[in-house]
Amino acid sequence: MANEPEKAVIVGLTADNMEQRERSTEESLDELEALLETAGGVCLCRALQNRRKVEPRSFIGDGKVKELKALAEKYECKLAVFDNELSPSQMRALTDDLELRVIDRPSLILDIFASRARTREGRLQVELAQYKYMLPRLTGMWKHLTKQTGTSAPIGTRGPGETQLETDRRHIRRKIAKLEEELIDVIRTRDTQRRLREKNNVAVVALVGYTNAGKSTLLNTLTGAGIQAENRLFDTLDTTTRRLAVSDTQEALLSDTVGFIRNLPRQFVDAFKATLEELKYADLLIHVIDASSPEWQEQVRVVDRLITEIGAGDTARIEAFNKCDLTMSEIHAHNENIVEISAKTGQGIDTLLKKIEEALCAKSIKLALHIPYSKAALVEALHREGVVAAARYLEGGVELDAVISPRLYSRVKEYIVRK
Repeated sequence: MANEPEKAVIVGLTADNMEQRERSTEESLDELEALLETAGGVCLCRALQNRRKVEPRSFIGDGKVKELKALAEKYECKLAVFDNELSPSQMRALTDDLELRVIDRPSLILDIFASRARTREGRLQVELAQYKYMLPRLTGMWKHLTKQTGTSAPIGTRGPGETQLETDRRHIRRKIAKLEEELIDVIRTRDTQRRLREKNNVAVVALVGYTNAGKSTLLNTLTGAGIQAENRLFDTLDTTTRRLAVSDTQEALLSDTVGFIRNLPRQFVDAFKATLEELKYADLLIHVIDASSPEWQEQVRVVDRLITEIGAGDTARIEAFNKCDLTMSEIHAHNENIVEISAKTGQGIDTLLKKIEEALCAKSIKLALHIPYSKAALVEALHREGVVAAARYLEGGVELDAVISPRLYSRVKEYIVRK
């Protein structure tokens, strides 16, 4: 049948000479199986190999390759999906030895991204990530192509021509350059939008978290956005921003971002730089954590590490333990930056809004200013963008007691009388 799921075997490796975050576990294989199902495949068998070190050629060792080949033949699998990232040479060797199509975790994730991107920006970034992943692996993908020289070459192609492989490499490099140029326009547009928000003193709150933690559901609950939110991995790829009424007197922009996952392809982080950099400029991050997942602690570590890599490690943060309606265990520490919620039922949402308001207000600065009458526009900006508690009209200017944001501070700092 045309719509029959592709049968696959999934494979993982744990070796002493691998970084901890790259090692496979039964839990990471469970996640890989869920990714495979998301991509339209079905796992019929799995193998987790333990070795002292990675085998340079076959990755898992020749003996395990033979076992894996027999296992795949038994279950009539046509695809082998590795939980770890494979080098181009390892992918070629495994494809030859197993006589199966071989992909790794990064390529599977990129395949899912390609099916989920809806906006022009999202499609550009996914395509760029795929080409960057593909470029060093072309030799394996095009191994059936031969050099277009010599007597055995087809008529019309003999002579000092170039290989098809070289042609394809040059074509992909051109595509990468073109996509990067188009994404520069995206970055310029985002910079313009960011400067406009700063000028209007609009606070930005960003939702971050592991994939399927419930970020989109929380966005819907807080803003009534009505965006699609289903219980599946990487349901949201394109960023969605909506206006959030934090309180009767305060508003902010709330952005939903793509979910993170362990061993996220490096090509993804590079290609999605324009989107992920928005986290650096947010006033507040809400880290949405799936409290019902037995792996929540590892998921938190993955997200924290990626937030730091992006450059948003110092941004103020609230940890929102979501799906608390699905768990009875008391596993969470309690402090001023943690709240337990259920985005689905609304439990704890009022508490979350209060914490958001407190966090945004904590960034405000109280000070007294003496502004010359010639700077009337600046006084108007203080009334419009800050909170003016008192105004005293004196000789030479107006003295104001005000509460302002850090963004407005740079415009008025030369007129400060006292803090």
